[in-house]
Amino acid sequence: MVETANHNHQTPPSQAAPPPVVVPPLGAARGPLFPPAEQLLQLHYCIHSNPSWVQTAVLGFQHYIVMLGTTVMIASMLVPRMGGGPGDKARVIQALLFMSGVNTLLQTWFGTRLPTVMGPSFAYVISVLAIINDLSDSDFQSEHERFTHTMRAIQGSLIVSSFVNIILGYGNAWRNLTRFMSPLVLVPAVCVVGLGLFARGFPQLGNCVEIGLPMLILLVISQQYLQHIHPVARPMLERFALLVCIGLVWAFAAILTVAGAYNNVREQTKLSCRTDRSFLMSSAPWIKIPYPFQWGTPIFRASHVFGMMGAALVSSAESTGTFYAAARLAGATSPPGHVLTRSIGLQGIGQLLEGIFGAAVGSTASVENVGLLGLTRVGSRRVVQISTAFMIFFSIFGKFGAFFASIPLPIFAAIYCILYGIVAAIGISFVQFTNNNSMRNIYVLGVSLFLGTSIPQYFIMNTDVAGHGPVRTNGGWFNDILNTIFSSPPTVALIVGTILDNTLEARHTVDDRGLPWLVPFQRRKGDSRNEEFYSFPLRINEYIPTRFL
Repeated sequence: MVETANHNHQTPPSQAAPPPVVVPPLGAARGPLFPPAEQLLQLHYCIHSNPSWVQTAVLGFQHYIVMLGTTVMIASMLVPRMGGGPGDKARVIQALLFMSGVNTLLQTWFGTRLPTVMGPSFAYVISVLAIINDLSDSDFQSEHERFTHTMRAIQGSLIVSSFVNIILGYGNAWRNLTRFMSPLVLVPAVCVVGLGLFARGFPQLGNCVEIGLPMLILLVISQQYLQHIHPVARPMLERFALLVCIGLVWAFAAILTVAGAYNNVREQTKLSCRTDRSFLMSSAPWIKIPYPFQWGTPIFRASHVFGMMGAALVSSAESTGTFYAAARLAGATSPPGHVLTRSIGLQGIGQLLEGIFGAAVGSTASVENVGLLGLTRVGSRRVVQISTAFMIFFSIFGKFGAFFASIPLPIFAAIYCILYGIVAAIGISFVQFTNNNSMRNIYVLGVSLFLGTSIPQYFIMNTDVAGHGPVRTNGGWFNDILNTIFSSPPTVALIVGTILDNTLEARHTVDDRGLPWLVPFQRRKGDSRNEEFYSFPLRINEYIPTRFL
C-alpha cells in the first residue's frame, strides 16, 4: 500500500519564476522622450520655400509694420532732444526706413542670407545722447540749427566707427571669436536677445492700457484660439491675424481720440494714446528721396567716435544672437563662422552708408521681425526681401509713410510682448543639444542668464537723461564705451557665458557643452546643407575671393 501510494503520488508541475521587476532609477523619464531636433518641423515655409505672391506681399507688409515701431520709438526719443520739430522727425524716420530697406536687401543677398530685417538699433542711443549733451552748451541761432549740427556730428561718428565692424568682419576676427561659442553659450546669448527687451513690452504698453491691453488679448485669442474653429481659417489667422488686430485696435484708438476721451488727461497720456499727436501727417513731405549728406558736411570729433565704436561692437553681438534665432525659425542650419563674419563686415558697410545718408543711429538685426517668423511660421527669405520694397517706398513717399507711423506706440508694445517672448524661447531650445543634468552646465547657464539681465539693468537704472551711466571717469569716450557695452543684455550674457564655458573644465566636458553638434555647422563644408542655405545667389561666389565668402 505504501509503495502503491508512493507510486501513484504525482508531484505538481514546477511553476515558472515570475520575471524580475525592473525598478527604474530615481529621476528616470516617464512618458515619451523627444530627441533633439536640428530644425523645427512645424514651419509652413522655410528659408527657400515661398508662399503665393499675394501672401508674400501681405506678409512683407506685415514685416514693415512690425519694424516701424522701433523706428518711430527711436526718432521720438532722440529728435526732440536735438532740437528738431515734427518735420525733422519725419525726415529722420524716412532716412531710417530707407537705410533699413537697403541694409536688409544687402544682408539677404550678400550677408547671412537669412530672412532678417536690419532695423535701427537702441544700442546707439547712449552714444547719440552723449553727442547731444556735448553740444547742448553750444550757441546756435535756432533750434533747427542745433538739430542739423547734431545730425552732422552723428553722421561723422557713424562713418568712422563703421570701420570697427568692417575690420572685425572681413578681417575674419569675428569668425575666430565664434569658435569659442557652444550651444551652452547660445542659450543665454539668444534668450537674452528677447528677454533683455522687456522694457519695450508691458512697461510701454502700460502708458495706454486701454489700447495696449486689448491689442495683446485680441492678438492671442485671434491668432492662437480662433484658428481652431475652422480648417480654412487656420492658415489665414495664423499668418495675418496681426494685421487685422492692428487695424481694429488702431480704429478703436481713433474713435476714442475723436470722442474726446483724452481731452483732460496729462500730456504724456495724450502722446501715447491719441492718434493725432505725432503731427507726422501734416509735417511729412509728399515726396522726399534721402540723399547723401542731406544734413550737411559730417563733423568728426574723436570723443564722439570712440563712444560710437562701443555701440558698433554691441550691435555686432546683438546681431549674432539674432542670426542664430533667425536660422532656427527659418528652418536653416546654424550659421557657419564664415557666414557670421561676412555679415558683420557687411553690417559695417551698412553703418557706413547710414552715416553717409544721415540716419540717426546704426542698424542691427531686428529681434521683433525674427519673432514674427515664429508667429506666422513663415521663414521665407523672399517675404523679407519684399518687405524692403515697402520700407523704401514709404521712405520716399512721406505722407503715406507718416500715416502708418502714427500708429500709437502701445499697440507696438503689445505686439513686442509676444514677439520678444518667441525669440527668448528659441534661445532656450538650444539647451536640448547640451547635457541638461550637468551641474557645471547649470552653473554656467544660471550665472550667464542672471548677470546678462542684472548688470544691464543696473547700468540702465543709473543712466540719466543725458546718457551719463554709472561709469564716470575723466575720459568721456571711455565712459561711453563701457556704459554702452554693459547696458546691452546680449553682449553681457555673451561675454559671461563665453568666459565661463571656456574656462570651467572645458576640455573634459566637450560632449556636455554640445560641441559635437555645433562644430560641423561652424565649418564651411562641415555640413552639406550649409551650401544650400548660405551660398550667394546667381553664382556670385565664383567672382568673390574665398576669404570674403
